[in-house]
Amino acid sequence: MLDVRRMQVLRAVVTTGSITAAATNLGYTPSAISQQVAGLEKQAGLPLLERVGRGIRPTAAGRLLTEHAGRLAEQLAEAESALAALRNGCAGTLRVRYFATAGAALVPPAVATFRAERAGVELDLKLTEPNDPFEELAAGRADIAITVLEPDEPAPDGMVARHLLADPFFAVLPRGHALSRKRVIDLAELSEEPWIDSDYGSNGPCANLVKNACAGAGFSRKVAVESDDYATAQGFVAAGLGVTIIPRLGLGYAHPGVVLRKVRNPEPVRHIHAVYREEASWNPAVIALAEALEKAAKAS
Repeated sequence: MLDVRRMQVLRAVVTTGSITAAATNLGYTPSAISQQVAGLEKQAGLPLLERVGRGIRPTAAGRLLTEHAGRLAEQLAEAESALAALRNGCAGTLRVRYFATAGAALVPPAVATFRAERAGVELDLKLTEPNDPFEELAAGRADIAITVLEPDEPAPDGMVARHLLADPFFAVLPRGHALSRKRVIDLAELSEEPWIDSDYGSNGPCANLVKNACAGAGFSRKVAVESDDYATAQGFVAAGLGVTIIPRLGLGYAHPGVVLRKVRNPEPVRHIHAVYREEASWNPAVIALAEALEKAAKAS
C-alpha cells in the first residue's frame, strides 16, 4: 500500500521544484526527503522523478501520484474540519427519544433553542410511547432520552440523569361532581369512583406511579373505561363515566366538561429527567440539548 505521508513529500518536491526547497518547507534534511521519495518509488515500482539539467521533474507516475496526493490532502483537511465540528458539538446527528407529554411541552421549545445555537447538528426526534424511551438509550439507538425516574432512583450504570421537573398529577372530575366543591381532595376519596384508565396497556413508569399512589391511599382502582391517552380519558370523564388523574403536562388541553383539583395523601408526582450515557458527556451537543430541556422545563 502506498504511504500517504511519502506521497505528500513527493507533492512538496514537485510543487517546489527541488528536493532542497521541499526539505526547507517541511523542516526535513534533503537526505531525508530523498529517502522518502526513494521509498515511495519502491512501493510504486516506477521512477517518480527524473533529472533535467540541474533540476528535477516528475515522471508520468510522479505526476499521477502528485495529483492524488493533492486530493488526499484536501480530503484530510475536510476530515479534520468535520472532526473538529463534531468535537465542538456543531455537526453530526443527535438522536432524541421522548414520550408524548414531554414531547408536546418540553421538546419543541428546547429544539428551537438548540437549533438557534447549533444549526449544523441534525436532530433525529422520535416518539417512543408506549415504550419507555430509556430503552432506546440503553440499546444504543438514542443519544439522549426524556423519561421518568423516581426521586430516589439512581441513574442506571453508565448513565447520567439530569432532573428536568416535578410534574404533579391532578384529579380530573366531571363538572358538577360532589368533590369538585373542594380545592384539594384526598386520593382515598376517589376509591369508590369508577376510573378512566388513561394509560391502558402501559406498564411504564407513569402507569405504575398511579397504581402505587392508589395502593398507598389504601385502594385499588375500579376501572370502568380503558383509554390510551389523556385527551380521550378527559372525554370519558366529561361524559360522567368516571374519574381519573392526569399529570400537569398532560393537561395542556383541558376538556370544558371537566374540572381539575389538586390531590394529596399521597400526591402523585412524576419526575422527568433527561438521560444520556456517561460516554456522551464529552459531546457539547448532548450537553447543550440537556441544558435547553432544563430551560424549557423551568418555563413550563
